[in-house]
Amino acid sequence: MHHSLWVLTGPTACDKTEIGFTVAQKIKGEIISADSMLFYRGMDIGTAKPSLDM
Repeated sequence: MHHSLWVLTGPTACDKTEIGFTVAQKIKGEIISADSMLFYRGMDIGTAKPSLDM
């Protein structure tokens, strides 16, 4: 069985999340987000949190 690990990196606000979701859907993969700012409550501005429908 062959497994691949893809890592998507880049500067803030360059659409990494959207690209990651698109790729994951196409390859039927999973996403592990390592962006610590996504988990803070009340910090919705400036953290580029994905929408709930993603």
